Amino acid sequence: MREDLRALYGAERLPRYTSYPPSPHFTTENGTKRYAAWLAGTPSGATASLYLHVPFCRSMCWYCGCHTSITRHDGPITDYVDVLEREIGLVATRFGHVPLIRHVHFGGGTPTVMAPKDLVRLVAALRARFPFDPDAELAIEIDPRTLVPAMTEALGHVGVTRASLGVQSFDPLVQAAIRRRQGFDVTAAAIVGLRAAGVRGINLDLIYGLPHQTVASCVETVRQCLELHPDRLAVFGYAHVPAFKKHQRHIDEATLPDARARLDQAEAIAETLVATGYRRIGLDHYALPDDPLEIAQAEGRLRRNFQGYTTDPCDTLIGLGASAIGRLPRGFVQNAPGLRAYAERIGRGELATVKGYALTPEDRLRADLIERVMCDFAVDVGQVCRVHGRNPDDLLATFSRLPTLVADGLVQRDGEILVVTAEARTFVRNVAAAFDAHLGTSAAVHSRAA
Repeated sequence: MREDLRALYGAERLPRYTSYPPSPHFTTENGTKRYAAWLAGTPSGATASLYLHVPFCRSMCWYCGCHTSITRHDGPITDYVDVLEREIGLVATRFGHVPLIRHVHFGGGTPTVMAPKDLVRLVAALRARFPFDPDAELAIEIDPRTLVPAMTEALGHVGVTRASLGVQSFDPLVQAAIRRRQGFDVTAAAIVGLRAAGVRGINLDLIYGLPHQTVASCVETVRQCLELHPDRLAVFGYAHVPAFKKHQRHIDEATLPDARARLDQAEAIAETLVATGYRRIGLDHYALPDDPLEIAQAEGRLRRNFQGYTTDPCDTLIGLGASAIGRLPRGFVQNAPGLRAYAERIGRGELATVKGYALTPEDRLRADLIERVMCDFAVDVGQVCRVHGRNPDDLLATFSRLPTLVADGLVQRDGEILVVTAEARTFVRNVAAAFDAHLGTSAAVHSRAA
């Protein structure tokens, strides 16, 4: 691909397409009533996944884009867990038929800053209110710097099957610039402890595009990660949005790599991982051969949700906690982002939902097109249209970006089948945006495409 096109497409700011429509399009109209009705309409035999948001960290990393609060004390966290436990019971009672749970994901923030006993009681509350599939996956995000042996033991006790550890970069210069000092030995010790406790799946999260980062430092971080033998890696581009995340203003923009350098970093990481035997999964995940994620991609079963690429087949994802987003067959819901507003709603016995979005037939069609492109780097528009009762020729004619994508070499078209070219896979979000009817209709500032 020509360098000018790489720069052009890499600089475009686009949604990450972990949902469609993206969350900036959620509205406050009838949020709580609509969510209650959707829960009540859950049919017998339904399956679901659970996401629990724990919005606390011990210190603020300056690159962070999450909803989180900083506390040095355990009291606010324990109080929050009390509310979260009440929300679990409140939501469970609203179901018409309580679904079978296939996946549970604890995110944040840093979920493992809660007391081990609080994690144990949350999982117990979930199991008391919901039936669990015997093979259900329990996943949790971890900051290795704050992981203590008692929590590691608790993770094994409650049956956590997968842990995602934040690394971002092992380069000391980069770590200083993002206020996250984390030695290799700290990360290695955490992984040894997790595996000894019975946590089978180990994921590592990396970021490129950080201040002072170079291709060499990215590759060196990958080399060190490989010494830890992770099952999966997720590699994300840093989204610099200081207008929305004020702590990012501590980062000197002059130290950030430009669009060309970001692309070079992403490609060097990909080449290093693939050369050592990892399979590329979608845009930004990598997994060992025969990993369930790799198998799902090979069989066309890979999905994408708010946690990224997943094997989770459930159409229902229940979000629990402040700012948590859920998805049901009829649309999306989001809880109050503020801790006080969230706690007050639950304290009154109300659902904490403040925003949502009811999917239209057009949204469902475009969501399927986007998910297949993001997961498979290809989509049979005719096949998807037939599922939704639409004429593919009429729909293809509405994709105004498509001719340019074909002319620029990002997409190959064979009738109704669109394929992202091998050299353009880094720009798959640009291709997905061709199907996005909501693009540009909100004031949201998205991350760079690469």
